[in-house]
Amino acid sequence: MMKKINLAITGCMGRMGQQLIKSANKNKIFKVVSLTENRKINKKIFGIKPEINSILAFKNSNVIIDFTVPKCTLEILKIAAKQKKRVVIGTTGFTKKEEILIKNFSKKIPILKAGNMSLGVNLLMYLTEIASRSLGNNFLSKVYEVHHKHKIDYPSGTALMLGKGIANGKNKNFYSLVGKKYLNKKSFPFSKKINFNSIRKGEVIGEHEVRFSSGKEIIKLNHESFDRALYSEGALTAAAWLMSKKVGLYSMRDLLNFK
Repeated sequence: MMKKINLAITGCMGRMGQQLIKSANKNKIFKVVSLTENRKINKKIFGIKPEINSILAFKNSNVIIDFTVPKCTLEILKIAAKQKKRVVIGTTGFTKKEEILIKNFSKKIPILKAGNMSLGVNLLMYLTEIASRSLGNNFLSKVYEVHHKHKIDYPSGTALMLGKGIANGKNKNFYSLVGKKYLNKKSFPFSKKINFNSIRKGEVIGEHEVRFSSGKEIIKLNHESFDRALYSEGALTAAAWLMSKKVGLYSMRDLLNFK
């Protein structure tokens, strides 16, 4: 019998936190030993009393999975670095300065950070880069995404990651290629830059599409998510993979071994 991996889940009351608990409880490899929130919770969740982030809260865990907000993630990394705990980060929306802080923490502990934990989306990013490189400058590109009406930020972190993939394929700086950012448009144009269109409706979990056009032909790469468990299971796969890794900053790409 293999020894189980002791897991701490932060932001345990959030959408992803709840989903992670469900997925981890179904997974034979993990044992959830600690749940944290940034406020006092007076009830037990699956028999565990949520705690505030602290050295004590993470003491018995081998790995921490964090889907919270940037300020909270950095607080968790500070504690994890002291205790030499591995961390999987699914939080998005970090500033450049915060990204540098994360990189510094990764010199002390193994960290896997991904804006999207879905294996399929990470494959889509890889294919986007290859397509962009292969098609060259005769093709214009644009990115389209759909999410549920509760999602506030637009374009989604994943749409921006796909835009980055287009830029990487062309060996260009992503920020210099960002075009217009549309919200809820029926249709939107290609341009020399990368235009984005975000639709917010109903309870859609997530849909992303990259289009390349030469004017004579269009190539579409797309991905649809039907179940939030996709992300929690991806995060658990990442946590198990990280257990055998040395200090450093990793991405889903390292895990999937795309060449």
